Amino acid sequence: RSDKPFVAINCAALPSDLLESELFGHEAGAFAGAVRARYGKFEHARGGTIFLDEIDSLSQPMQAKLLHAVQNREVTRLGSNDAIALDVRFIAASKYDLETRSQKGEFRSDLLYRLNVVTLRLPNLSERREDIPRLFVQLVEEASIRYKKTAPAIPGAVLNQISARDWPGNVREL
Repeated sequence: RSDKPFVAINCAALPSDLLESELFGHEAGAFAGAVRARYGKFEHARGGTIFLDEIDSLSQPMQAKLLHAVQNREVTRLGSNDAIALDVRFIAASKYDLETRSQKGEFRSDLLYRLNVVTLRLPNLSERREDIPRLFVQLVEEASIRYKKTAPAIPGAVLNQISARDWPGNVREL
C-alpha cells in the first residue's frame, strides 16, 4: 500500500455535524448546501491507508457507522443507497486506553475488536525521560531545516530543565 494514498483524519478536529460527510461522502441534495456529489476520505484512500487519529473522540453513533465500514469494507454516501467497496488498511490512535474506555462503555467493544489487530503502546514522555533530550534536539534540527536556519547550540542546563518537565501533551507538546 506504500504507493497508494495515506489519509490522516483527526477525528477530534472535524465538526461532528460534518464528520459523516467528510468520512463517507455525500450525494447532491443530501443536505442543505450539498450542491454536488463528493466522495469522502474513505473513498479517497482506496487501496491505501486510513489513519484515524484521536479515534476516542468519536460519538457512539459515529463509532457504529465506522464499525460498519471497517467490518463490511464498504461505505454508503449520505443521500445514497449504493454501497461502495473499500480496500483500505485502518490504523487508529488514541491518547486513552481504549480497552479501559470500552469496559466503561465509552468506546464500542465491537469496534475495538475489529481495529485491535496489533496494539502498540507508546509510553508517555514522563515514563521515558531519558529520551526527551534526544527528541528535543531532533525536533530543533528538523525545525532548523524547515525554516532554513542554523540550529542553535542547546546548553546542557536547558536539556536538564526540559527533561524535568512532565510534558502531559507528550511529543506534540515538546
